[in-house]
Parts: sequence; C-alpha cells; structure tokens
Amino acid sequence: MNYRNKKKFLLNKKIVTWLFLILPNLVFAQSDKNDSTLQTATLHNCIEYAIKHNPNLQNAKINEDITETIIRSKLAAWYPQLNFSYNLQHNFQLPTLNFNGNLAHSGTYNTSGLNLGVTQNIFSRDVLLASRSASDVRLSASQNTENQKINLAVAVSKAFYNLILGVQQLRVIEQDILRNAQSYKDALYQYQSGIVDKTDYEQAMIALNNSKAQKVSTEQSLKAEYASLQELMGYPLSQKIELVYDTTQMEKEIYIDTLQTVNYANRIEIQQLQTQKKLQAYNLQYYKWSFLPNVSAFGNYNFNYLNDQFSKLYNAHYPSSYIGITLSLPIFEGGARLQQIKEAQFEITQADNNIKSQQNSINTQYQTAMGAYKSNLYNFSTLKENLSLTSDVYNIIQLQYRAGVKAFLDVINAESDLRTAQINYYNALYQVLSSKIDVEQALGNIKY
Repeated sequence: MNYRNKKKFLLNKKIVTWLFLILPNLVFAQSDKNDSTLQTATLHNCIEYAIKHNPNLQNAKINEDITETIIRSKLAAWYPQLNFSYNLQHNFQLPTLNFNGNLAHSGTYNTSGLNLGVTQNIFSRDVLLASRSASDVRLSASQNTENQKINLAVAVSKAFYNLILGVQQLRVIEQDILRNAQSYKDALYQYQSGIVDKTDYEQAMIALNNSKAQKVSTEQSLKAEYASLQELMGYPLSQKIELVYDTTQMEKEIYIDTLQTVNYANRIEIQQLQTQKKLQAYNLQYYKWSFLPNVSAFGNYNFNYLNDQFSKLYNAHYPSSYIGITLSLPIFEGGARLQQIKEAQFEITQADNNIKSQQNSINTQYQTAMGAYKSNLYNFSTLKENLSLTSDVYNIIQLQYRAGVKAFLDVINAESDLRTAQINYYNALYQVLSSKIDVEQALGNIKY
C-alpha cells in the first residue's frame, strides 16, 4: 500500500469511527424529542401522555416501588440471619481469684475471638403480619395510583374541552371581526353616497373595536388554558401543543345511557376502602397474636485464642459451639394487649362506616352529575337550534340593510345575536361533554 492509499484508508477509518459514535446519539436524541412532544394531540393521546409524564402520577408509581421495597425488607426477616464478630483484647492486669484461700491470677494477657452466629425466626407476629398482608399492601399502593390516573384523566379531558371552547370562541370573534369590518365598509360607502348619516359607520366602528378588544382578551385567556393543560400533562412548556379534534364527532359522542345505575364495586374509592378494611383486619389479628410467644432458633460457633505472648496468640485455637431455641412471651402488660384489640375492632367498624358514607356520597355525586348532564343536553339542543335561527336572521337582515329596508342598528343587533348564539353553542357543547365525564366517573366507567 503506497503512502497516498494508506492516508486515504486511515481517513476513511476515522470517518467510520466517528459515525458509529455520533449516529446512536442522534438517534436517541431524536427519539427523546419525539417522546417529549405529541405529533397528534387528540384527547386520547393527551391523556396517555399525561399518564406517562405527569410528575404527581410518576411519584405515585414511585410510591409503589417504595412499598415493594418495604415489603421485601420486612419479609427478609424470615430468612436466616447470619452474623460475624471479631475481637482482640490485651489485659494489662489479670483478674485475681481466691481458690481455697490461695490467691491466683486467672486468664491470659492476650485473648482474641471470632464468632459466627445464625438466628432463624420460627414464629414472629411482626414477620407473619408482613407476610400475610403483603399482597393487600401492594394492592393499596396500586389502587392509589389508579385513583390518581382516573382523576388525572378527568382533569385532562375537561382542560382539553375547555381549551377547545376557547379556541372556538376565538374563531367566532375573528369571524365577527370580519363581519363588522364588512359592515363598517358598507356603512361608510352608504354615508359617502349620502344614503345614511355618519352614525351608521360610527356604530360599525364601535362594534369592530369591541370585537378586536374581545379577541385580545380571549387570546390572553387561551395562554392560561394552554398552560393549564400542559401542566396536567407534564408537557414541555417550551413546546407548542396543537390540539386535534372534530366538533362534529364530539357532538356524536355527547350521548350516554341515562338508565344506567351505580355499581359501587366499580368505584376505585370503594375498592380502596375495602382494601383498607382488610388491612385493619390484619392489624386486629396482629394484636391477637401478641398472646402467642415469639420463637426463634439460634446457633453459634466461636474460635477462641489465648496466649500470654502476643506473637503466639494465633498459634492454637480453642473452639466452642452451641445451638438453641429462644421463646419469649410477655405475661402481663397492664391490659395493653386487650385495649389494642378493642382499638383494632373499633377501626374495622369505622372502615365499614366509611364504606357506607362513601356509597352515599357516590350516589349523590351520580344524581348531581346525571341531573347536570340532562339539563346541559337539553340546553345544548336548544342553543344549537338557536344558532341556526340567528344565522338565518343575520343573513336576511344584512341583505335588507343593503337594500335600504332595515336600519343599521338592526344589523348590529343581529350580528350581536349571532355572535352570542355561536359562543353559547360552544359553551353548551363543553358543558354537556364535561357533565358526561362527571357521569362516567360517578358510574366508575373511567379506567386507566
């Protein structure tokens, strides 16, 4: 290989090496970017994104992991516990013993020992409680996460619909600005032609300015609505989120079966209380076990080293070993154990009462949500019809004004009615969708 080819080969080798180093980083960077933003911000995607990125929900999942580590640490007490100890001791003065009237020193100046000990729990109410309640403790932690998921899904849905409402209101105002601008031009031309006086185009200018002011106000409100949705989703504040929705499809999704009845077992709150009652029952059993002894086995093996000369201390060892069983049982504690049992029984009764109270609360929640839904659904149907009527009225009066039949004040009033009807329509759509979510939540149909 000549010098030129060798130089070219080395250059190509460096390029390939750099590509292998850089490309994976570029791929992962692109993947992270795609993961941190939404390409299609539909309601479903927003909820899924929030479940994955909401900080509070992430903490709930971390709490599940913490719960699991606590359970494992408690269950570890069932395994043999192995311990090792070492000691080295030098005596400056040996102890003196009196043996049949004769005084003599006892022991050696240097001692050392190695101890290997093992203990095994045979019966321990603490470890037994951890073993029997482990599955329900895990369930309680997962139910807390599930509850937060449901509440987050409801909050994101309402924030999503509320943001759509603001976007639609902005579009209505922009359309209103176009209509007012056209009305202003028409009134100005008619004034310049001597058909009407200047009050017509001045009124048109007032209406146009009011619409522009409303647009600015709505735009500022939308910023807060976007921030609220991004906060719930855990969405990067530096990234813009573009909602994807279809109002026609949303209209089709407003209907639910109003004959449904509440099944309390579907509600995560009831499930949580039932799990809490089980844990209280374990607690009662734990206090009852306090009348049983704690039993454990143990064993030790000792290496003992004794010598007056430190340099020869480890030349010989004198081992000892033993095994045994320990049984410990409190005989009398002033009646504390009986009182603890009564306390645990009272707590179980409280758990039953909490379940009944929650059921009553759920029933009230359902009746309130269903009443609001039916009212909002009827209101939506009425306002949808009003929107069609006011649109026809505005078009007719606009034509009549241009023909000189109607006064300009009638145009302004008709335009104001149309704008109000459009905004009311979207408000009603948001309210019926929001109340539908409340009904679904009350029924326990929202699950993630």
